[in-house]
Amino acid sequence: MRFAAFILGVLLLLSAGAAWATPSIQDVIDYYDTNYQLRSDMTARARLTTKDPEQGTKVIDSVLYRRDKDDAFLIVLAAPETERGNGYLRVGDNMWLYKRATRTFTHIGRDEKIGGSNTTAGDIETRKFKELYKPSMDANGKDLITEETLGAAKIPVYRLEVIAQVNDVKYPKLVMWVTRDKYLELKRESYSLSGTLMETDLFTNYKEVEGRFVPLLQKYTDEVEKGTTLLEITGISFAAVDDYKFDKSYLESLSK
Repeated sequence: MRFAAFILGVLLLLSAGAAWATPSIQDVIDYYDTNYQLRSDMTARARLTTKDPEQGTKVIDSVLYRRDKDDAFLIVLAAPETERGNGYLRVGDNMWLYKRATRTFTHIGRDEKIGGSNTTAGDIETRKFKELYKPSMDANGKDLITEETLGAAKIPVYRLEVIAQVNDVKYPKLVMWVTRDKYLELKRESYSLSGTLMETDLFTNYKEVEGRFVPLLQKYTDEVEKGTTLLEITGISFAAVDDYKFDKSYLESLSK
């Protein structure tokens, strides 16, 4: 969920401060959905560096546009040269891949990989967390949430577990580490239905941008294939994005 995690990162609104008493997992989920909602358009530059044991290293530069009123998005690839000018556009329930070389649009599904990376078009969709996951509980019906410290800096965090309540999620179980003050996610482990650790994600370099905290550096480790993806975010803006950028003609104009 590379871009999905990025979108989640930019949703982190400052608030009066989360309670320091151990919250319920539902409290954390609700906090994501009510206080971390993106309430504006957005533009950002993203660099994906994928390291695969068999295919080597690949770097993809792109510009991401999102329109708030209908959750439309556009990704325009800038590098490598073989991908430059290609784009991914979603408006409503329709998603297209644009190929600059042929100047053609192809209707695609949510599992289409972006620029040959491990990130899919569906990863960019923003869906309410509470619609996807629910709290995990122990045999006594108590939330699986504990107070811990994370890393050499011993950052105070809550460790919590959630399980999927819909079928169309990539991983049915997540273990998350969030800061105790603002619930900023620092680490996530994603598990298969059988309990196998599939992916470990780290979110660092948080920066305040226009009243929001954004993890500018995100690392995703495939625990099965042992590949890694590094997502670096720059140039974030929450200014309004012109509607014409969410039209096929805009992508075509970039090919001229």
